[in-house]
Amino acid sequence: MIFAFVTAVLFLAVIAVGIVLFVRAQVNKKKRTGKRGAPAGLSLSLVAAAALLLIMLPGSFHTVEAGEIAVVKRLGVIVKTETSGTYFDFWLTRSYEKYDAKVQQLEINTSAYTSDAQPMDISMTVQFQIRQDNVQDIAIDYGSLTALTNRIQSVAIERTKAELSKYQAEVLIATRENISPSVESTISQAIGDKYYVTFKSAVLTDISFSDAFEAAVEAKMMAQQEKLQAEYENEKAKEKADTALYVAEQEAKALLAKAQAQADADVAAAEAEAKGIMLKSVEVARMLGYTVEEKKEKDGETEVTVYTIVFDDLHTGKDIAEYMKYIEYLSKWDGKLPQVVTGDSGIMITVPSDGTSGK
Repeated sequence: MIFAFVTAVLFLAVIAVGIVLFVRAQVNKKKRTGKRGAPAGLSLSLVAAAALLLIMLPGSFHTVEAGEIAVVKRLGVIVKTETSGTYFDFWLTRSYEKYDAKVQQLEINTSAYTSDAQPMDISMTVQFQIRQDNVQDIAIDYGSLTALTNRIQSVAIERTKAELSKYQAEVLIATRENISPSVESTISQAIGDKYYVTFKSAVLTDISFSDAFEAAVEAKMMAQQEKLQAEYENEKAKEKADTALYVAEQEAKALLAKAQAQADADVAAAEAEAKGIMLKSVEVARMLGYTVEEKKEKDGETEVTVYTIVFDDLHTGKDIAEYMKYIEYLSKWDGKLPQVVTGDSGIMITVPSDGTSGK
């Protein structure tokens, strides 16, 4: 900066000296010719020199804003770069070309085709940032940030079209929200380190087809949804029928189990009743003088007693049957005494409750 300032001062000094010498030459010439007016010419020259200084000095101050990088050229040759700040460089010998170092955002709208030749309009946003260490390279290769931006945009459009052309239109419509990451990856790989920038992001904001095509796709998707709904309803109906059948089978099994349990209970009750009658018969037989034999036997793991009543000419068993009837009558007796007649032929019991008699 000091060198530039000294150069500017020397340049202006040379101009000033030239003006002074010119004025003095004019004054001397007028003295030789005897003419007056030199003081006025001298004043005019000084005013011109001051005006020249006022014009040249402000143009030599250069301001680089925050977020910018300036490429400094001396007579068209790049000599250095400067970051934010104010610098003094003589404007006739040095120039400042400023580059925006903040994140750049491109809004891209273009058209493309799917793999099944369906046209579509796409909108996307691409963000990138120039690398500060490569600003001189950008200035040499592209000349300006605008030219570099146009190149990045061309790459983004080209790679996006290539990526979207891999898909059929219906697939894009059904999965358009999942396509953006693959497009971003493709653009990132294409830019890489080739363009002196840091790739930030690429977002596919919209994919649109013709109204007629989207209506046809929507109708097809609705038909598929209706088919799936019908299949679902059929499946639910089948499940409901299977459930009803299962419930009916379980109810039938429950009824069968209940009937079996009732039958088992009836058998057990009958067996218990038969056993009770048998024991009563044994006791009656003993009471009437019959011989009763007892024998222990195994019924599985349980030991049971088997009774055998011995019959003979005197003990035929008829009296046991009659006595058992009497016992049954007593179990149902209403308090009135029966009439009993015994003899060689047996026992006759007259039941007073209904006026009938039995043997």
